[in-house]
Amino acid sequence: MEKGSVTVNGVSLTVCDSKESSFRVAIIPYTFEHTNFCRIGVGSVVNLEFDIVGKYIARLMRNYMK
Repeated sequence: MEKGSVTVNGVSLTVCDSKESSFRVAIIPYTFEHTNFCRIGVGSVVNLEFDIVGKYIARLMRNYMK
C-alpha cells in the first residue's frame, strides 16, 4: 500500500507502513507531547478517520471493528 494518512483523535498522521492486519503511523515528538497520545496505550479506544488511501486500511481493520 502506498503511504497515506489517517486521523487519530483529530490528529492527522502519516501512514508509514501497513500489513494485512495492522498499520504504523509516523508521529513527531512535539505532536506526541502536545496531544493525548502520551496518555493512551495499546487497547485504548480512539476515533479514526481515513483518507482515500485509508479506505484500504479500513478494509483490513473490519474484523477488529466488530
